[in-house]
Amino acid sequence: MNPIIQSVTENIQKRSAKSRKVYLERLQKAKRHGVNRSSLGCSNLAHAMAPMDEKEKESLSHDTAANIAIVTAYNDMLSAHEPFKLYPPLIKRAVMDVGATAQVAGGVPAMCDGVTQSQPGMELSLFSRDNIAMGTAIALSHNVYDGAIYLGVCDKIVPGLLIGALSFGHLPAIFIPAGPMPSGISNSEKSMIRQEYAQGKVSEGTLLKAESASYHSSGTCTFYGTANSNQMLLEMMGLQLPNSSFVNANTALRDALTVSAAQRIVSMTEISGNFKPIGEILNEKSFVNAIVGLMATGGSTNHTIHLIAMAKAAGIVLNWDDFDAISKVTPLLCKMYPNGTADVNHFRDSGGMSVVIHQLLEAGLVHDDVETIVGKGLHNYVVEPLLEHGALTFLKGPKVSRDTSVISSAASPFRVEGGLKLLQGNIGRGVIKTSALKASQLFIEAPAIVFESQEALQSAFKRDELERDFIAVVRYQGPKANGMPELHGLMPPLGVLQDKGFKVAIITDGRMSGASGKVPSAIHLSPEAKDGGLIAKVETGDMIRLDIEEGTMNLLVDATLLEQRKIAPVDLSGNQHGFGRELFAAVRQNVGSAENGSSIFDLPGEERA
Repeated sequence: MNPIIQSVTENIQKRSAKSRKVYLERLQKAKRHGVNRSSLGCSNLAHAMAPMDEKEKESLSHDTAANIAIVTAYNDMLSAHEPFKLYPPLIKRAVMDVGATAQVAGGVPAMCDGVTQSQPGMELSLFSRDNIAMGTAIALSHNVYDGAIYLGVCDKIVPGLLIGALSFGHLPAIFIPAGPMPSGISNSEKSMIRQEYAQGKVSEGTLLKAESASYHSSGTCTFYGTANSNQMLLEMMGLQLPNSSFVNANTALRDALTVSAAQRIVSMTEISGNFKPIGEILNEKSFVNAIVGLMATGGSTNHTIHLIAMAKAAGIVLNWDDFDAISKVTPLLCKMYPNGTADVNHFRDSGGMSVVIHQLLEAGLVHDDVETIVGKGLHNYVVEPLLEHGALTFLKGPKVSRDTSVISSAASPFRVEGGLKLLQGNIGRGVIKTSALKASQLFIEAPAIVFESQEALQSAFKRDELERDFIAVVRYQGPKANGMPELHGLMPPLGVLQDKGFKVAIITDGRMSGASGKVPSAIHLSPEAKDGGLIAKVETGDMIRLDIEEGTMNLLVDATLLEQRKIAPVDLSGNQHGFGRELFAAVRQNVGSAENGSSIFDLPGEERA
């Protein structure tokens, strides 16, 4: 085992000892012997099974068969989730074939960041994660279920479902994806047209045609953003069938995998004799494996927030130092857009997660001695699913990439370090995605230009006021200020300036899209401006130094002068209402920092009264 990975794991275990103990004790108290519905009275049970057919009622009337919850994030606006409309009937038939029943326990919201980018609704996006977690808990609260299936794919949805699942850690859990859409136009072509539109070179009609040629059917978007990073993480954590994440939506193989997953959860229930509750499957090693996977694949920066929040739900304490230490010893194995031209379909065809996991195991970078839904050991994920004569089969998976321009090897990686890095200095702590950056972009010292919205920067760009080297400081974008929206609208104008030869970068207490990374972006800055972080004192013209290789970012202003500066009052009232934002006032007031997962939830044993 790599000594740094081992040391990080041990540090997490020591740091988490108290809260993890509380969590596991609560899990043991919640366990029952036999089916959970046996605790219900006759009236309770009659309500629970009223709409079911007679065969299902007969099964539920006795304490001899499992009943499985389906928690779904289906809606037919979000392409990644539209295929889920067909899943409940398929799942119900599959579990009945093995003597169990299933019910849709509840639905949770699923917003599309691709739709809400640069819109007021994006200020609800991050908060939707904890809302989904609470919705999941409500769905499971009826206590008639012996295991749960979670249907979700995209950005905040999988983390929210997983947090909710861990609050019912005594139940087995399995996640089933919908799979990606087929490849459309290349991501590089789409990005080029976006930049041309930002410069006024092409019409809105041309832009819409290009976007629609990229996002063109049911299934997950094919770039390697947060949604597809979610799927990678679920495999690294052993909660999804092996090498199944990137099988295309609405195919026979996809349906076969859904049937197999549904039947697998039945085999994990207490009544089956092979009890595998999710709270015992996931441990500190599982989360370390997830972080390693994030670094090795060049995954989304959003997971430097989400993984911390997910781990907290299991009583496990992660921090950005863990991410940074792991990144320094984890090679970058993958090149998918935005740090390459390939998409997840190319990744799958190159061998997918089978190759990545094998390479990481061989290099001693991930823990093999972890529990998964398919058995002990992450080596069980070095397989490839396919249909043989109509039957699902898992064959030995590829260990070496079929296309080394998409997946490399641990011995000859694209980079010797992972795709994310911690930055810290007098201005605070933040993270940066490095996988898409060139060597010439790893150091920049330039004057700040301060903005308090991405719209202000876009307006300055259109007025031709940004034709120079500078570092854009975009503040009051943190969770307490306005919900920490993704600032995707910054990329096209800054990408244009960068392509013109100007040295540009971003420092912000906001988030960037999971598909961003072309422009050096120090994000998630903590403490945020609303909390009195130093970013609130930066003035246009101040010199800032970003040294990404050294992991530092510093405001080059005398400390005495900074001490004397006052934080100017900022009017945030425009972010407090409209588009439902007024309903989340209590969340903004109670949310934690980005480094603590931007969560409203506490560690087990530390809950507020």
